[in-house]
Formats: sequence, structure tokens, C-alpha cells
Amino acid sequence: MTLANWCVLAACLLPVVTIGLAKATAGKSTSTFSRYDNQQPRLWAQQLTGWQQRAHAAQNNGFEALPLFIAAVVLAQQAHAAQGRIDQLAVLFVVLRVLYIGAYLLNLGTLRTLIWMSATGTGIAILLMA
Repeated sequence: MTLANWCVLAACLLPVVTIGLAKATAGKSTSTFSRYDNQQPRLWAQQLTGWQQRAHAAQNNGFEALPLFIAAVVLAQQAHAAQGRIDQLAVLFVVLRVLYIGAYLLNLGTLRTLIWMSATGTGIAILLMA
């Protein structure tokens, strides 16, 4: 398995980890309002505020970013593009997505947008290798 393929797996797990942070801290809450409810997870998500709400939004955006990235890696590899370059860009994509999550959780909107644009551009660069 190539490094880029491992990056695809990492990118797929990032949204799960992101919302996991919000769920883990919600489980420690003494308020029934903010405690995670596995019976009604969407209702719980609608009631989130602050960084937990941003974690939920970052999770959604993480899922939205996956199709371009996965397709780009698969198509570039099928086209026999330079694997080393695909790997480099795939690692960059994952690093940018981790930074994106951090900027989102810290409520740094402008920085978050710049990172999002960079990550999207990285996905497009991989796709153009196909």
C-alpha cells in the first residue's frame, strides 16, 4: 500500500476523530442537555454550542472534502503519475486537514478558509496529475 493510500485512510478517519473529541467531552458533562445521546445523535448535534458545534461542522466539512481527495489519488495512481509526488501531495493534504480542524476548533475563520483553500488546491493538484 502506498503512502498516498495510507493518507486516504487517515483522511477518512479525521472526521470521526473530530466529532469524537466533542462526544468525549460531552460524556463528562453533568448537564443532560450537553451529554451525548446515542439514541438521538442528530438532536444532540443541533444543540451543540461553542467549540463542540465547530467540531461538528469540521466533521461535516471533512466528509465533504473526501470525494475529491479519494478520486484524485485513485485517478492519479491509475494514470501512473509519479508516485513519489502523489505521496507528497497526499501527506500535505492530510497535514492541511489537521491544521484546518485546529483552526476550526479555535474559531480562526480567516485562517481556516486559507487552509481549506490550500487543501482543496492540493486535491486538485493531485487530480491534475491524472
